[in-house]
Amino acid sequence: MSVSIDDDRLIVELMDGRAISVPLAWYPRLANASQAEREHWELAGAGYGIHWPDIDEDLSTEGLLQGARAPRESSPSYSGKGANAY
Repeated sequence: MSVSIDDDRLIVELMDGRAISVPLAWYPRLANASQAEREHWELAGAGYGIHWPDIDEDLSTEGLLQGARAPRESSPSYSGKGANAY
């Protein structure tokens, strides 16, 4: 799996060869993170999730495939788990 983030999009390439591209605006924590924070991600949930430890964001590949956006409270100041927690 690989993850890349540009100014507008989150792109996840899955292990089966599919790629998911979603608007970065759907995930405020990632949108507001520094480039270094965006690049520091880990596989989670036996490969079914992505975790950004520096911003405490968790996304599941299932949620990305379903087009799930972050809940409204997912922002840099929100202290709970991120959207689509695995």
